[in-house]
Amino acid sequence: MQKKTLLLILSIVAILPSCMSHPTDVNSNGATTNLTVGKVQGEIKIGMPASDVAGILGSPNIVTTDEKRREVWIYDKVSSNSVDTNNSAFGTLIIFGANTSQSQSTTSQKTLTVIIKYDEQKLVRDFAYNYSQF
Repeated sequence: MQKKTLLLILSIVAILPSCMSHPTDVNSNGATTNLTVGKVQGEIKIGMPASDVAGILGSPNIVTTDEKRREVWIYDKVSSNSVDTNNSAFGTLIIFGANTSQSQSTTSQKTLTVIIKYDEQKLVRDFAYNYSQF
């Protein structure tokens, strides 16, 4: 009986990690994106064509023009992360028993806004970004 119980517990512990999923960012087209400050800093360069920017960062959330009718692309990303932890323990001593339980929830949010300004030839003339975490 004890061997069956132990085998069942070990099987459940072995299976649980495969049920967990890692969060991915998905843009409005359903494609996975990795818009990060590091990607903007390391890969976006002045003089880069708009097609290369789209290949690196994906489609922007907003496309507009400035006072000289030059295109401006804006990427605006907000992500929330919520972690719930629940700890419980149970013990028995002949007839008496004890049960304790504790739960905790933590939520954080991150925002990243990237603004890319193009010249008349659709080459990057300037870019800026703002990252916040709270």
